[in-house]
Amino acid sequence: MPQTIANRKVFSLSEVAQSIKLTLQKRYTSRFWVKAEMNKLNHYPRSGHCYPDLVQKQNGRLLAQMRSTLWSTDYQRINRLFLQYVKQPLGDGINLLMEVSIQFEANYGLSLLIHDIDPSFTMGDLEREKQETILKLQQEGVFEQNKTLKIPLLPKRIAVISVSTSKGFADFEKIIQARMKGFILQYHLFPSLLQGPQAIQQIRQRLSEINTLKNHFDLVAIIRGGGGEVGLASFNDYSLAYNIATFPLPVITGIGHATNQTVCEMVAHTNAITPSELADLLLNRFEVFRDSINDYTLKLRQVLRKTSDENKHLAYFSDRIKNQSLKFLQHNKQQFQELQQAIRKQTLNRCKLENSYLNETNKAILDQSRKSITKEHEQLLMLQRELKAGISGFLLYNKTQLDFNAKTVALLDPANVLRRGYSITYSDGKLVNFIKKVKAGASLKTILQDGELISIINEKTEHHE
Repeated sequence: MPQTIANRKVFSLSEVAQSIKLTLQKRYTSRFWVKAEMNKLNHYPRSGHCYPDLVQKQNGRLLAQMRSTLWSTDYQRINRLFLQYVKQPLGDGINLLMEVSIQFEANYGLSLLIHDIDPSFTMGDLEREKQETILKLQQEGVFEQNKTLKIPLLPKRIAVISVSTSKGFADFEKIIQARMKGFILQYHLFPSLLQGPQAIQQIRQRLSEINTLKNHFDLVAIIRGGGGEVGLASFNDYSLAYNIATFPLPVITGIGHATNQTVCEMVAHTNAITPSELADLLLNRFEVFRDSINDYTLKLRQVLRKTSDENKHLAYFSDRIKNQSLKFLQHNKQQFQELQQAIRKQTLNRCKLENSYLNETNKAILDQSRKSITKEHEQLLMLQRELKAGISGFLLYNKTQLDFNAKTVALLDPANVLRRGYSITYSDGKLVNFIKKVKAGASLKTILQDGELISIINEKTEHHE
């Protein structure tokens, strides 16, 4: 009951808490559904209970925050459903649709009691985030970027990101050690969590460390084994997928599941379903190379054997050809000498005949040349006389024409024209040759033989044909 202190009605803290509790119980009489992000699960393994921190954010700004309670039996049931449908356990940073009721305790304050969680909402939300990540990477033009990098023919230096105790990494090592005979494949483990809220940050940190040492590695392998599709949400994260897509070394993945490919697997250079298959992909390159070398070695030996046999045959035939050639040369040496003498004799006779023919031809050419020169000289003299006569006539004719033209030009000289009684008239500096070009009142300038006249037009009369 409240007390009266200094004429004031005073309530104790427990009374206020009890009043709030009764008010909330009367107002919230049934369960209701709430959408929020589970910022932190706060699971206590000893009791099995969880005390999740629920938040609502918008553009990175915190709009609301509230504590909640999830009892052990409800947590185990809901977690099984999440593993079955969402393929990951209930954990931090997940958007949830929860059936809750309000509870208020004097010692703990206001909180929500979680009765059930709808995994289908979270599954749809995760799928939506996955599709948004894919679209964003495609729009940025980096979705296929890592696939364009070239893996060396024999990738011998591998940077491995995995959990050191994971079954997948153990399978990878076992296959490599069992089949890597005659070759050296070096791999260095960069340990990291591969699921859970800290996985994204740890994988990105390992990638950053590898990037500083990129000249020491041929490619990066992300290996995760066991657990099927549980805990794969980390591999749909945009920041991690962007890191892999833009990484300067080829990234290959083997994270141990057969369906529902994650974004990180999509943007990686090569994706294997399991770590064992990933090891097979790497070893196959070495084994194919080794088999090719063996095939070429076998073919080379066959060629060498065949070449050896051919060399023996070649030596045998070479000896036979040499012996036959010597016999042939000896047999034909005498015939060659006789033929040589006959050719020399025939050549000398032929040269004498040709020399006599050349002398006669030379004499005939000289006689014909003298006759032709004499004839051409006579024709040249005749043409010279004709040309001289033609030029004299041409010059006389043109002189007569020039004299005639000079007299004509003299007659047309303006001074001579003026002497014959003609005059030249200008108006405003322009020659007057038609009366219609001159207006009444205009000033005229008339040039005569012995001077100029300036006159004004008072009247003009035009003559029409």
